[in-house]
Amino acid sequence: MSVEKVKAYLARFGVENQVIEKEQSSATVELAAQALGVEPARIAKSLTFNNDERVILIVMAGDCKTDNKKFRDTFGFKPRMLKLEEVEEKVGYAAGGVCPFGVNEGVDVYLDRSLERFETVFPAAGSGNSMIELSLEQLSQYGCAKGFVDVSK
Repeated sequence: MSVEKVKAYLARFGVENQVIEKEQSSATVELAAQALGVEPARIAKSLTFNNDERVILIVMAGDCKTDNKKFRDTFGFKPRMLKLEEVEEKVGYAAGGVCPFGVNEGVDVYLDRSLERFETVFPAAGSGNSMIELSLEQLSQYGCAKGFVDVSK
């Protein structure tokens, strides 16, 4: 699964040509911020969690961490991140390129309120060197988000 999959998915919205591909890695918040020349907070990182019944992908501002109590109160289970070897199989993208676009069936996508302080953010686009700049409205629509949650600290 890759940037080509994301571009094909985003073509339905007419924004596939807005995907940015860099020579250098953007697989972490810090690397993506350096590659783009933006503050790390504007990198929209995708965090993946699961219990035995569901997989949740939360897109959160790059400078935030998950608040375990808020997560548990919101979703009803203790946050357990997917293991690196589980991510691609369960979500549809390898670690470093995980994004909310065209994820596997059964993955619930949510946006964290930490993103609301920005007009645009940069989520990954399927590979460890790709991203796209989107407004929160676009990110919500294109990522088929179920809504906003407040699970960060």
